Amino acid sequence: MNNGTDSLERRTTKKVTRRIVPFIMLLYVVAFLDRANLGYAALDMNDALGLTSQMFGIASGIFFISYFLFEVPSNLMLERFGARKWIARILISWGIVVVITSFVGNATHLYIARFLLGALEAGFFPGIILYLTYWFKAKERAKTIAMFMTAIAVSYIIGAPLSTWIMDNINWMGMAGWRWMFVIEGVPAIILGIVTFFYLTDRPENAKWLTTEEKNWLISELKREREIKDKTNPNNHGIKKALTNPRVWYLALIYFTFNIGLYGIGFWLPQIIKSLSDVLTNTQVGLLTMIPYIAGAIAMNIWSRRSDRLEERRLHAAIPLIVGSLGLFGSGLTSDPLVSITMMAVAVGGMYSFYGPFWSLSTQFLSTSAAAVGIAFINSIGNLSGFVGPYGIGMIQDATGNVNFSLFFLSASLLVPSILLFAMRKEHTSTADQASNTSSDLNVK
Repeated sequence: MNNGTDSLERRTTKKVTRRIVPFIMLLYVVAFLDRANLGYAALDMNDALGLTSQMFGIASGIFFISYFLFEVPSNLMLERFGARKWIARILISWGIVVVITSFVGNATHLYIARFLLGALEAGFFPGIILYLTYWFKAKERAKTIAMFMTAIAVSYIIGAPLSTWIMDNINWMGMAGWRWMFVIEGVPAIILGIVTFFYLTDRPENAKWLTTEEKNWLISELKREREIKDKTNPNNHGIKKALTNPRVWYLALIYFTFNIGLYGIGFWLPQIIKSLSDVLTNTQVGLLTMIPYIAGAIAMNIWSRRSDRLEERRLHAAIPLIVGSLGLFGSGLTSDPLVSITMMAVAVGGMYSFYGPFWSLSTQFLSTSAAAVGIAFINSIGNLSGFVGPYGIGMIQDATGNVNFSLFFLSASLLVPSILLFAMRKEHTSTADQASNTSSDLNVK
């Protein structure tokens, strides 16, 4: 690659990153906040609605049942209608449901609201992962995905103190703070949905904010990568091939077992932290909840950049899960609040570092025609464990009354995907390297 082409690549990639990544991060911050704020609401809501731990587990997890059912169809709709229109629709509709959740009066109402939220939010995350493949080359993808998924940590860093502060301080018109939390945090999704319709650009061909030279370079490079990938994976075309591909199912199993730990912590961490002391207010719980997610945001970006630099995905996805498992196990062994939160920070740092390498690994072997279905399928199967994790913890809590057993359960769940990643044959993870090397050879010639 000559200096002129190298300069063009850096300039174009930087411009695309600045235009797209901060905005989709903002969208995902709001998305994940609206998905996970139930965990903060539970600090007061469970008593108000008479929810047991197991009932709260059902309310947390039922979201993922409808999410699973509508995930693949939603991603196909995104392919058909374009990211701009479809992501805008997702944002507006889920924002409306979050606001409506503030009016639930019993467990059944809450189950219905959460089921609807899962159905309407389905497709957002895999749609964004697919969308990033329209704009970024394979060698840039892990750090780009990590930057995007930093939004999960940011949503907790912002959402933990914000949600708990709303609950403690806002009770306008006699309505409880946890109800106002849903209203206040649901409205931004509606507003951002409208903004998305006008701001987001579907594909490079439509990018008026790129120069003709930048646009032509990006289109040609992405086209070359697609052709190489399709040639390297001649049997991975079409919906049927994606759904019957053993590697898609294998990666879905990895993501399923990983998410047991992730969502178990995501929904229960506020209650776990509150159980460490009898004197913590909701706001103090929110501030302490920030700490593990700050660690996660830092770790995931450093680790994903390393994965891109070394062009290695499998081990970079497997090793953080061992760290996460040790962190959860260590947190369960101690009753000291400071040590427990420190170990939880280690656990979240490990879990979040898995994201970038894993999704880069998942997108690299699917052809263009299979990517929309394959990515959505892996995510939808994986997110079914969003029911298993919270519900499993609820059962353990009701049966034992001891949070430590729940942490041991989540720790064990992270070892399974790590073992599965170590067991993958190396040739199943080499497509991106082949594409990158071939692309470099073509540029040299």
